[in-house]
Amino acid sequence: MAPSTTMERFFQMLQPSPGAQGEPTLESTGLALLLAFSLGQLFAWFYSRTHAGISYSRTFTQSLVLIMMVVALALHVIGNNIVTAFGLIGALAIIRFRNVLKDTRDTAFVFFSLIIGMAIGVGRYNAALVGTAGLLLAVLVMEATRFGSRGHFDGHLSLQVVANSDEKSRRRVLDRFCRKFREVSVRMAGGGDESEVILRVRLRDRRRGPELLEALNELAAVRRADLILRDELAEI
Repeated sequence: MAPSTTMERFFQMLQPSPGAQGEPTLESTGLALLLAFSLGQLFAWFYSRTHAGISYSRTFTQSLVLIMMVVALALHVIGNNIVTAFGLIGALAIIRFRNVLKDTRDTAFVFFSLIIGMAIGVGRYNAALVGTAGLLLAVLVMEATRFGSRGHFDGHLSLQVVANSDEKSRRRVLDRFCRKFREVSVRMAGGGDESEVILRVRLRDRRRGPELLEALNELAAVRRADLILRDELAEI
């Protein structure tokens, strides 16, 4: 089959499904489930990659996929059949949902899955694709820009240095590992022979914190270096 013919057939399948208006066909049901599974996987992957809370659940991540598929299948089966719709409502009334979502962001992802599943179920495949792209783009932009975060530094760096020692070597190391740093306090320690310097730091790469400490501890003027990274979970 020619590539152009294949693409034309694919775009024809993305048009409102006949099964959403009348009796569901095997082809339309399979396409709805496949699309719901694919977009659900994409949603779940974005959720797991951008999750920053302490309550991450593998089963919840999987449920995002299943919710989208179940909703798509339910609306696809119902179509315009009022009797079937009331039957589904009655069945759902019997089920007791006791799961409590601790993170409001989790609730948003559940609604995402519901809405996209509804769009797929009624045959609005184009709306489902565009909606998924738009929603995930918003998630990606907010994650990349750290939208909503109040902190501009990754943590605090504590240095015990020889009193009145040259700062140039320390600054060269800090410039190499930090995007920016700011001295918070300096106090005398060890009977006046040492100074304790506290800095707020924004690392170029949080994973290279141990390398920063190793480089600082190699300096003759530095007696001890400790890095305390700000816990991102504090801003959930």
